[in-house]
Amino acid sequence: MTQVKLLAVVDAFLQREHGHFINGLSQPGGGALRPVVNPATGQEIARVHDGCAEDVSAAMAAAQQAFRGSWAEMTALGRGKLLLKLADAMEQHREELAQIETLCSGKAITLSRELEVDQAVAFLRYFAGWAGKICGETTEISLPPRGGEKYRGFTLREPLGVVVGIIPWNFSIMIAIWKMAAALVCGCTVVLKPSEFTPLTMLRVAQLAADAGFPPGAINVVNGNGGLLGPMLIEHPFCAKVTFTGSVPTGRSVGNAASALAIPVTLELGGKNPALFLADMTVGEMVDGIIEAGYLNQGQICASAERFYLPAEKMDEVLSGLIQRLARLNVASPLDEACQVGPLANKAHLEKIQKLVARAKEDGDEILYGGYSPERPGYYFLPTVVKVRSENSTLMREETFGPVGSFLAYHDEEKVLQQINNSPFGLAASVWTHNLNKAMRYSERMQAGIVWINMHSLLDPALPFGGVKGSGNGREFGSAFINDYTRLKSVMMRY
Repeated sequence: MTQVKLLAVVDAFLQREHGHFINGLSQPGGGALRPVVNPATGQEIARVHDGCAEDVSAAMAAAQQAFRGSWAEMTALGRGKLLLKLADAMEQHREELAQIETLCSGKAITLSRELEVDQAVAFLRYFAGWAGKICGETTEISLPPRGGEKYRGFTLREPLGVVVGIIPWNFSIMIAIWKMAAALVCGCTVVLKPSEFTPLTMLRVAQLAADAGFPPGAINVVNGNGGLLGPMLIEHPFCAKVTFTGSVPTGRSVGNAASALAIPVTLELGGKNPALFLADMTVGEMVDGIIEAGYLNQGQICASAERFYLPAEKMDEVLSGLIQRLARLNVASPLDEACQVGPLANKAHLEKIQKLVARAKEDGDEILYGGYSPERPGYYFLPTVVKVRSENSTLMREETFGPVGSFLAYHDEEKVLQQINNSPFGLAASVWTHNLNKAMRYSERMQAGIVWINMHSLLDPALPFGGVKGSGNGREFGSAFINDYTRLKSVMMRY
C-alpha cells in the first residue's frame, strides 16, 4: 500500500463553509447546503451552499463590470502574464489540488496529478501564448474615388463579453481551464458552473487566481443544481456566450436555450466512440490499444472508445488476452498510488451503468468479464468486457461513459467502416494499423471530430477538439477557439 496522507491544507479546506467565488471573494451564498460525497467511500467529506437567483445575478454583474472595466483596460500581454502566474500557482499547489480532485471525483491520485493538474497547467500556458496574437486583417476597398480620395478597410477581433462555462464532473479542473483560459485570453470574463458532484476544486483555483492578481469579477464560480442554475445563467441579459461539456441530452437542452436567445454556444458532448483494429496488428498491440482507448479513468472520458471492432480471426485471442490483463489490474482506493481501478464518480452514474449492463444481458450479449461491483465500500464497477450480439445491441448504441467495452467481430473492412459511421454521434474515433495507406484513408472516412491513428484519448492544446453530428459543435484549442470567443468587427475609412 502506498496510501497518500492528506495534506493539512486539504483537511482545513474541507472543513470550511463553501459556496461560490464572486467578485474576487469566497462567499457562502444563500442556498441550502449540499453534501459532497467521496465516491471511494460513499461518505460525506464537505458541504457546499447551493446557488440561487441572487448569487447568479451577483456573479454575472461582477463579470460584466470586469469585462467593461478592469479586464478591458488590461493589455493583451498583461492578460497573458496573469494566465502564466496562475499556471505557476497551480503547479506550486499541485498536490493540494490533486488530493481535492481525487476526494471529489474518485479519480486515481496519479491521474489527478498528471492528467488533471499537469495538463491544466500546460493548457494555461498554451493559451497564455496567444496573448497579443489575436488579430484581424487589412483589406483593399473597391469603392470608386470621386475626388481623389482613398478607402481602406480592416477587421477587429472583439471579445464577446461574459462567458458562461458549464463544467462536467469527470475533469473538473482541466475542462474548466480549457474554457476559462480561452475566454480570458480573448478578453472575455467568465462565470463557471461546476458539477454538483465536484464543486470544490474550481473554488480553490479561483482563489489562486485572485491571489495571482486577477481583478475581481474576471473569474467567478457559482455552485448548485444545474437544472436550476443553468437556465438562469444562460437567460441572464449579460450572458454573451455559453460553453458546455457534458451529456448529449443536457447539451441539447443547453443548445436549444442558447439558440433561442441567439447566444453563441459551444457544445462538447459525448457519443459512442469507435476503435477499429486491423488484422495486421498483433494480439498484444490490440490489447494495449484497447486498454488505452477504453479503460483509462474507468472510461469516464468524453472521447473514450466504447465500440471496439476486431478482425474475426483474432477476436477470441484478443479478448482472452484482454481479460487476463484486466484481471491483474489493482482495484484500490484512489488515494493509493498503486490504484489502477478506482470508483466511478458518483452513485447515480454507477446505477446508470449497472442498468445498461443488465439490459445487455437481456439483449443476449455475452458478459465475458466484470459486469458487477466488487464487495467494498464506494461506487466501484469492475472493468467489463462484452461480446455483443449485433450492431443493434444496446451497448453499441447508448453511451455508458464507464469501463464497459463492447466488442464486435468483422470480416469485411469496407462494411465495418459503414457500421462505424452508422451512428448519430461523432466525437472521436481511432484506427489501429501498421498500414500507413489504410490509416490515412480510413481516418479521412471516419465521421468524427478527431481521429487518432494507433493512439486514443490523448489531446494536445495545438490541435482543435470537438465533435460532429450529435456530439456537438464548435471547437476547443488550436486557433479555432478564437472564432468561438470573439466576434469580427469591420472598419472602413475614407482619407
